[in-house]
Amino acid sequence: MNDRFVWIAAPVHDLLRKGLEQRGYTLIDDSNFERSASIKTLSCCEGVITSTRLKIDREMIDAAPHLKWIGRMGSGMELIDVAYAESKGILVASSPEGNSNAVAEHALGMLLNLIRRIGWSCNEVRAGQWFREENRGIELEGKTIGIIGFGNTGQAFAKKLSGFDATLLVYDKYRQDGFPNYVSACPSLDPIWENADIISFHVPLQNDTHHYCNEAFIAKANKRFILINTSRGEVAETKAIAIGLKSGKLRGACLDVLEGEPLSALNPSDALLVAEMIGLPTVIITPHIAGYTYEAIEKMSQILLQKIVMDK
Repeated sequence: MNDRFVWIAAPVHDLLRKGLEQRGYTLIDDSNFERSASIKTLSCCEGVITSTRLKIDREMIDAAPHLKWIGRMGSGMELIDVAYAESKGILVASSPEGNSNAVAEHALGMLLNLIRRIGWSCNEVRAGQWFREENRGIELEGKTIGIIGFGNTGQAFAKKLSGFDATLLVYDKYRQDGFPNYVSACPSLDPIWENADIISFHVPLQNDTHHYCNEAFIAKANKRFILINTSRGEVAETKAIAIGLKSGKLRGACLDVLEGEPLSALNPSDALLVAEMIGLPTVIITPHIAGYTYEAIEKMSQILLQKIVMDK
């Protein structure tokens, strides 16, 4: 095959496009992710740049005899059969370093917005209302924040929080050392359950993290806490969040991701729960945009270009 095709199936920065073209690739821009169309497109490609909408499983891989590499914009490999791809000699590269700062900033922004009631009170002022006592907030200083998962985004979030004079408890089942001095590493979740005022999830979606935050997890917390989830929607069970908010076990929730997102794809029961939650002043939900900044797109594009072609 003379032409070397790359399917651009995700938003990317022009530097990635130009870098691939300079290396002799012909780019295919196609946003049709219907199964049969995806298989047809991928079948002629040497590489693919993907994000969260394209599932690359065994069937897709077997239908792509020319495929040499898969580039993932961002983190999270749950939609790619990485083991099978690598068994076929296909390079699989992600770029979590590129959007970790963006995710950390967004998580902090949601948290501050929630505890200081910024968005809620702003909307009241827009409606001609002026409620001060009702919008009295709380401060991060002196609070205990549990961070579950200390990869790229967990580390970036901890760094942002390090200047707030809060106690940072970190748990990562895959890491035992190399923690910065402004966090306290925990051998188990127990110290977080016992002490945390805020718990933030920064874990990949895999078998042991599906519904990680469920009713049992929330029930084990000694304090009413604020939940932050910027990882994957399926990490925190929608029903458990709703029950926690109603019971008071959850003081609030900052969610950038939902189970079964987008809203139009939610099952009826979850859609009803989300509609009820978003009407609460203690809940902030954003449409999976934490890692989706202009800067992050550029950083991830540069990182993927380095990993998939420049290192060869």
